[in-house]
Amino acid sequence: MELFPSHITINGEAENIKELLHRKTNSEWEQTWLEFLAAWYNANDFIEVQTSGSTGTPKTITLKKDFVAASALRTIRFFELQEGDRVLHCLPSRYIAGKLMTVRALIGKLDLQLVDPASDFTHLPDDKPIRFAAMVINQVSKYLALPEQNIKNLLIGGSAIPKPLEEQLQQISTPCYSSYAMTETATHIALRKLNGSDKTESYQCLDDISVELDERECIRILMPGLENGAIQTNDFGELKDRHHFKLLGRIDNVIISGGIKFLPEQIEEKLAKEMPLPYAIGSVPDKHLGEKIILFVEGKADDEVKTIIQNHCILLLAKYEQPKEIRFIEKLPCTENGKIDRKRLKLT
Repeated sequence: MELFPSHITINGEAENIKELLHRKTNSEWEQTWLEFLAAWYNANDFIEVQTSGSTGTPKTITLKKDFVAASALRTIRFFELQEGDRVLHCLPSRYIAGKLMTVRALIGKLDLQLVDPASDFTHLPDDKPIRFAAMVINQVSKYLALPEQNIKNLLIGGSAIPKPLEEQLQQISTPCYSSYAMTETATHIALRKLNGSDKTESYQCLDDISVELDERECIRILMPGLENGAIQTNDFGELKDRHHFKLLGRIDNVIISGGIKFLPEQIEEKLAKEMPLPYAIGSVPDKHLGEKIILFVEGKADDEVKTIIQNHCILLLAKYEQPKEIRFIEKLPCTENGKIDRKRLKLT
């Protein structure tokens, strides 16, 4: 495995790395990509990466380059990518998911189709298929709006997959996968097939990776290259075995109402098929219950819509899961990668 080849193929053309490192651009997204390329080729044996802040304050951490390369190689092996295969890079390069697309292209000698993350994908070349792409939720919606889909394997990350979107994916032939990932593990450590006859409910760990549960029933990841060989998460999990697991929600998000613990993610999933507007489950302090469950709905207050939502809740939720209040807000607070910002939601 060559970590620092002298050339990289960009949009079908072999580019000299030394020349790229001196290239100037007025495009912010291209400049960010060039800055990462320079960081990969500098004298350090590590790169600096910023966490997303979806579960805490964003921070900068360091990852060893050989650890990052090992993650890239796992993806290459899983999707059976071959030298010269075209892969789509449409993610911001300031975050780990975008950085890894470049590393995969370098060590796998892949053809990196480099596009603006804000692209609507209408101008992708169609002379050969894209063997692999990674997108966040809003990009997948743009991709599905195209007359034809030219991607052979699509990885979807950044946040949980909404049920309506997962249902849409059943209508296309592109194999789609949900990723279980974090910055500290240099992107995904496990994947879940979302469509096709072999779709699954469980995540499958990639090579050399396994999981276990701690005393809280939260996932602990074991993989080479981590300090102490493991990383502890705050994700509630259910294990099929050490290599297959389900995600149930985050311990940070637990709502304790009337002495009962509720995971907002599980309540949201029950409502997923029937909700007419974007929504999220949250809570506010209550002197009787400790916390009371609130259903936050994105949009203008509307009595007719509120009645529809109340009926859905009665039909789909258990007695104690019923929201005590439906609260309409202008915009659901989200992190940059599209996850509900539950800390800000509490302040709404």
